[in-house]
Amino acid sequence: SYRGINYSKNFIVYILLKFWKNTKFVLLICDYDTINYMKILYILFFIIIIIVIIGSFIIADTSKERIANIDKNAELDENIINNKNLSMNTLKFTSQSFEHNGKIPSKHTCDGESISPSLQISGVDPNAKSLVLIMDDPDAPSGVWDHWVKFNIASSTTIIEEGTEPQGVSGIGTSGNRDYFGPCPPDREHRYFFKLYSLERELDLKEGASKKEVEIAMKGHILQQTELIGYYERSILNLN
Repeated sequence: SYRGINYSKNFIVYILLKFWKNTKFVLLICDYDTINYMKILYILFFIIIIIVIIGSFIIADTSKERIANIDKNAELDENIINNKNLSMNTLKFTSQSFEHNGKIPSKHTCDGESISPSLQISGVDPNAKSLVLIMDDPDAPSGVWDHWVKFNIASSTTIIEEGTEPQGVSGIGTSGNRDYFGPCPPDREHRYFFKLYSLERELDLKEGASKKEVEIAMKGHILQQTELIGYYERSILNLN
């Protein structure tokens, strides 16, 4: 600590003064050869003391710099945490085809053209390296049905046009599909979750990876996430 370093300096100065007083006394009572020998010892001792003092200053300056760097890094880490907390609220995922918690038009389902809806993305974290898009249906009678899995989408993506696939790697859906698979509920109204994630890295997965594999791979690398929910129910006529 600085207090310890200052104490060491004061102690060294005290010893030096003490040595000087004793040396003057010895010089008065010793013969010529002894005096010369004592002078040499005094010079050597003085040089050692000077080296120690200079070393103490260097250590003190280095300690100050190290502490300053630690404080700077701590501040940087805090800023990163704050930015992440902020960015979780800025990622936006919308559609011109339907509103959040709204009805999905039939053109995007098995009762129509089954083309993907228009999707807009904004507020992506500048540190993001890729995006992941997952669409699933948690209300399917047989369990969660995966309709769309895309990963390693460019983080600069701001729009996915209607009826198009985003530039990225295709995962595999429950139907064995590698592209968008429209809603087709067999019984009642279902919810369809369009989930968007921004990641700090690209995923080391091959094309055809399952949603589960994608979720495992991106664990611990998610910077942001948000979702867009749409509803769809087939008419009795379409069910028949």
